[in-house]
Amino acid sequence: MEWTRRDILRSLSAGSLGISLTGIDLSRFEYVPSSLGFSDRTLSRKITAITCGAGNRGNVYGNYAANFPEELDIIGVAEPIELRRQRYADKHQITLENQFLTWEDIFKRPKFADFIIVTTPDNLHYGPAMAALEMGYNLLLEKPIAQTWKECNDILQLQKKKKAIVAVCHVLRYAPYYRKIKEVLQSGVLGELVSIQHFEPVEREHMAHSFVRGNWRRSEDTNPIILAKSCHDLDMLRWWIDKKCTHISSFGNLKWFKSSNAPEGSTARCTDGCAIEGSCPYSALKIYHRGRRYTYAMDLPQDEDKKGDAILELLKTGPYGRCVYHSDNDVADHQVVAMQFEGGITAGFNMEAFTNYHGRRTRIMGSMGCLVGDEDLLTIADFSTDKVTEWLTKEHSTASGHGGGDWGLMRDFLRAVDAHDEALLTSTLEASMDSHRMGFAAEESRLGLKTIAL
Repeated sequence: MEWTRRDILRSLSAGSLGISLTGIDLSRFEYVPSSLGFSDRTLSRKITAITCGAGNRGNVYGNYAANFPEELDIIGVAEPIELRRQRYADKHQITLENQFLTWEDIFKRPKFADFIIVTTPDNLHYGPAMAALEMGYNLLLEKPIAQTWKECNDILQLQKKKKAIVAVCHVLRYAPYYRKIKEVLQSGVLGELVSIQHFEPVEREHMAHSFVRGNWRRSEDTNPIILAKSCHDLDMLRWWIDKKCTHISSFGNLKWFKSSNAPEGSTARCTDGCAIEGSCPYSALKIYHRGRRYTYAMDLPQDEDKKGDAILELLKTGPYGRCVYHSDNDVADHQVVAMQFEGGITAGFNMEAFTNYHGRRTRIMGSMGCLVGDEDLLTIADFSTDKVTEWLTKEHSTASGHGGGDWGLMRDFLRAVDAHDEALLTSTLEASMDSHRMGFAAEESRLGLKTIAL
């Protein structure tokens, strides 16, 4: 589907998210409108930013500037990989003096932009976040916030001291589908909330790419998968329920992607003459070379005719060519989390690698109704009338990733910076702390086989 700039602006408007649920008798309860519509506030000026980390996520947020140049201007970039730095600088016409090798180099200069975008690897969030706040920058911080609870709290305390605008990139809070679920809960149509079941199917190739071969394969180097991948989901549960989590318990492990499960004839790399490469569902040659999937993580030449050879060479030498059974990964490939919230509300969450599909699934049970959703369709049932209402995401989505959440976040963040008003955000740093605490506690529970009281 091709999107015009007008389509995107219309989809990001406040009116596109109203609580219109045909078939539900809204007169039965008092509906208090939420502030979930994207802000229609006009910017008073163009906002400027510097990007730390010109990889995938840095380009996602940077692309907002390319599409809305009257709102955002990326005027600086720090990126140690020369090809990425140069491509990013060319896209945003960044002057040579504002191109930096490392994030530290940015802060050797006096403050020269409105905010810093931190899209460095997980283990490099804390340093640039603290430096940016110390120098008076506002901050757009990719999740997870940091690698430890102490580091997260350090950032929060400095943010409060400096009174900076900080948004954590919990982009699902800005996606129409997830905002609609929040609106349904706020409307009261489900009665009193009782419990939630939530499921994230990571999908087998995505798991192999990111968490077996890729950057997030080892907890010590990045974060445990419950934070690296699923802090979105914990954040959604905390946001929807809108009460504190009091107890959490978690189980899971690395069951499949390890050497004890390596098939006979497998080799260290898929390019080493592996005897079962042709039939292996995790073959790097099939995924990257023949299928050309997940190649966004590779720095490939622009010439299409040269990409095949470049991919093959990277599979022979880089991390993405490794056999999934002979890698150095240690993060769990399946995990369950049980939670109790204030008021006796319970929630269960499953993160599963072994599916052939993406798309989070959610079931919400209330005293007067229930909701079922799969990111494409919401079905809301009213017990008192037996009426069922459907809400289709495709009628409300936008052109950006995460169902419109990526650019929804950018739109609201720019307005929060312009007005210096964090009330225009839902994913403030303070709001994101609870779900991070839940993630750290879930990992403590998983490793220690115990229930954690928060």
